[in-house]
Amino acid sequence: PLLKRCASAGVPVLLSTGGGTIEDIDRAHATLRNCPHAILHCTAAYPLAPAEANLRMITTLRQRYPETVIGFSSHSPGIAFSLIAYAFGARIIEQHVTLNRASKGTDHAYALEPKGLETLCDDLKKLQVALGDGVKQFYDSERKPISKMRRTETPEGLRICG
Repeated sequence: PLLKRCASAGVPVLLSTGGGTIEDIDRAHATLRNCPHAILHCTAAYPLAPAEANLRMITTLRQRYPETVIGFSSHSPGIAFSLIAYAFGARIIEQHVTLNRASKGTDHAYALEPKGLETLCDDLKKLQVALGDGVKQFYDSERKPISKMRRTETPEGLRICG
């Protein structure tokens, strides 16, 4: 009922998939088809165990719902899973944040403190650039190291290890 109400009002929805099946996600996506929404891969465990992260599910969701923004709702300590999720195509990253990880409550222990959030944001910006375009290139920054590593000349004038 909540999703139907959101869809009829046109309210944007971030749909977390924690605790759901692929059939649940299909039904929710169908309900929200005329409403702006994103689907966030999530495992509803606090904190998230590495063996239960299933980050490849992000690829599955991108293939299953190609017209929908896919994201990741992390319940993991640190930033690694969120960075990997971005590399797999998640374009929304939801991360728990706290002012003090020693505070009482279940979320604080695995949440990021402000410095951790800053690191995550900085690393996501670097990752956007680092992913590149998938085309193999020779960079000017490689010239000097390569000239030291190569041993023989080729017809093209490049030195290769021999």
